Amino acid sequence: MPGPELPEDITFSMLDRDVRARLRTLSKDNAEIVGLHLVMTGRLIDEDPELAYEHAQAAARRGGRVDVVREAAGLTAYRTGRFAEALRELRTVRRLNGSSEHLAVMADCERGLGRPERAITLAQSPEAEDLDAGTKVELAMVVSGARLDLGDVDGALAALSGFRVGGHTLLAARVAQAKAEALRAAGREQEAEEATAGFPAAVLAQASGELDEDEDVLLYDLEEDDQDGDEPIESDEDQGDHDDPDDADVADGPDLAERAEAHDVDGTDVDDADLDDTDVDDADADAAGSDPEIGAVVPDEDTEDK
Repeated sequence: MPGPELPEDITFSMLDRDVRARLRTLSKDNAEIVGLHLVMTGRLIDEDPELAYEHAQAAARRGGRVDVVREAAGLTAYRTGRFAEALRELRTVRRLNGSSEHLAVMADCERGLGRPERAITLAQSPEAEDLDAGTKVELAMVVSGARLDLGDVDGALAALSGFRVGGHTLLAARVAQAKAEALRAAGREQEAEEATAGFPAAVLAQASGELDEDEDVLLYDLEEDDQDGDEPIESDEDQGDHDDPDDADVADGPDLAERAEAHDVDGTDVDDADLDDTDVDDADADAAGSDPEIGAVVPDEDTEDK
C-alpha cells in the first residue's frame, strides 16, 4: 500500500540526531524513507493529525522494529482518536525500550475506550513512581478526569492537589482548567472561576485545544525548531497492529518514485510478538481524550501523588 506523498524540501538530516541513530538498524535506503515519513509526522501532527498518522503508518510498515517509529504510530493514533490502536503501539514501545514515558497517554487511551478504572490502575502502577515531574502531572490530570467519569468528584480534586504549577504557561493553564472542571462538578462555581482567573484568554484557548500549539508533540522535532517556551518551575524541594513490513518494497509516493526505482529498499519484518497485545480489547475508540503535554511541574512537598 503506497504511503502519502513526501515533499521535495525535506531531508533525512532534519531528524533529531537520536532518532537518526535509532534508524541505523535499518538498511540505509530504507532508513532514509522511514526518516522522511517521521519528519512529515512531526511537521503535520498539529495542523493535520490524520495526514501525520498516515505518514507514521508508512514509516511503521518499513521500520516496525524501531521504537521511535512505533512511538510515532502510537502518538498519531492517539491524536486521531484511535485509542485501542494507540494503546497497542505504546505498549509495544514500552516492550522495545523499557520506557514508561507515555504512561499518561496510555491511561488516557483507557479513558477514551470507556475504561476509567483501568486508567486509574495504570496511574497506580510501580512504573508511575519513576516518571519525571512533568509526566506525573499529565498522569494526574488523566486520573482526575477518570475520577470524574466515575462520579468521584472528591477523588478528581484530590488527584490534582499534590501539584503546584506556577506562571502562565500552557501546562499551568491546563492544570487550572482540570481543577476548574472538577470544582464545577462539585458545584463550586466561584472557585472554578478563580482557578483560571489571571490566565490570558489566548493561553486558555490553546490549553483547551481551541488554538494550534506552537510545539510538536512527537519526539522527532526538527533540529532547527525552537523548543517549548514554557519557563521552568521550581519547587519548594528544588525540583494497532501493522501489516507485515514485507510490503516495504511498495513505493511511498510520487516524490520518491525515482529513489524507489534506484534503490532496492529493505523492509523490516515485525514479529507477531511485537504487534500483538492480548490485554487490549478490540473495542472501537470514538471517545476523545485529553492531550498530555509534558511540561515542567513539581509536586508539593507535603502532599503525596494520588
